Amino acid sequence: QVQLVESGGGSVQAGGSLRLSCAASQTGPREANCMGWSRQSPGQERVGTATIELDEFARSTYKDSAKGRFTISRDNAKNTLYLQMNDLKPEDTAVFFCAAVHLYGGKCDTNFPQRYFDYWGQGTKVTVSS
Repeated sequence: QVQLVESGGGSVQAGGSLRLSCAASQTGPREANCMGWSRQSPGQERVGTATIELDEFARSTYKDSAKGRFTISRDNAKNTLYLQMNDLKPEDTAVFFCAAVHLYGGKCDTNFPQRYFDYWGQGTKVTVSS
């Protein structure tokens, strides 16, 4: 089992920054090896924003809308996943979710189908005003 708890959302003006955190606890032999941040804007489907592999290489991927502005990272000692978001835009307004999955040969990237993530946090809301 993996339990995920997000924090760090809030309201900012366009151009501002926020850092989201996801505290993860993993128990049992089937641990996650891929984690990511997804977002869901009002009236839209949830989409992957950034992913990171939990091995020593920590390969990360980003949706085009996040490239150059968002950075996903992890602190293994704290079992915490982060999403640093800079130069926020009004279109970034969404609920951001932390997700985890144990992949058996699949690719840990933003094209990974949302429905196949095994674990989800409760979400943290980000509002960007112009």
